Amino acid sequence: MSEARTISIPKNMTNVEHSNTDEYLAFCDYLEEISGITLGTNKAYLVKNRLRPILTAHGVETLADAMKKIKRGVDPKLNLEIIDAMTTNETSWFRDQYPFEYLHDELLPKLKGKRMATPKIWSAACSHGHEAYSISMIIDEYTSRNPGAFPTDIQIIGTDISSRVIKSASAAEYDRLSIARGLSEDRKKKYFTETNNEHYSLISKIKNRVRFQYLNLLESYASMGKFDIIFCRNVLIYFSNENKSAIMEKFAKALNHDGVLILGASETVSNYSKAFEMVKCKRGVVYRHF
Repeated sequence: MSEARTISIPKNMTNVEHSNTDEYLAFCDYLEEISGITLGTNKAYLVKNRLRPILTAHGVETLADAMKKIKRGVDPKLNLEIIDAMTTNETSWFRDQYPFEYLHDELLPKLKGKRMATPKIWSAACSHGHEAYSISMIIDEYTSRNPGAFPTDIQIIGTDISSRVIKSASAAEYDRLSIARGLSEDRKKKYFTETNNEHYSLISKIKNRVRFQYLNLLESYASMGKFDIIFCRNVLIYFSNENKSAIMEKFAKALNHDGVLILGASETVSNYSKAFEMVKCKRGVVYRHF
């Protein structure tokens, strides 16, 4: 379950006119260049409101001033806070369900049959960790039924462009509202402990299988090594076609032969990469690297 990153604007604001059009468009170009996030021309009002507290805190008045300050390198934190503010991380446990069923029923048995030393799974744009930890729970459920299936534990790496959500995911602590989104009562009781402040902490055997790190999907993945499965769901729809193609090609290079890419239900590799073939499963599709 991956994390959609976009800005939704209320209907009553879609026709809001803004001054400083050139400044806003320059900011849009800058944001896409550094993060891949694309903004429409009708979102200036919301962008300004979302960034105003950050700009004030850093002593700048306009988007143009903020970009100048970032490019001079005198305030690195400003750049990170702008990316965090412009990233909406919508997520839930076991989102869409079928990718996790396919992981349990098809992909893990195939990895078991290969008898590889350390299978690796990547949760790209992992947000607060719901997807990566959902994968870890599926692995726990599979290995409980198939003891000794893997010589060593499967590695899961979660990445995100937001340092704020990486910190949150690493903590693996969730409030009552967050824990309720997509998580069954059985799994909540099995995999979480409730603290005295109505928060829930993930148990160590699920948490320790996952490692989180910062990564911009527009940058190199080479240092991460090869993966057997990549989850990147509900993210690429917010990138330009050019960036989609570039990311798809890098995913292909990051996957082992016969590795699988799992996208969101509305996403496809068609027109962006010829390195994958579509594989139909019961309730959706995945993409195999050949």
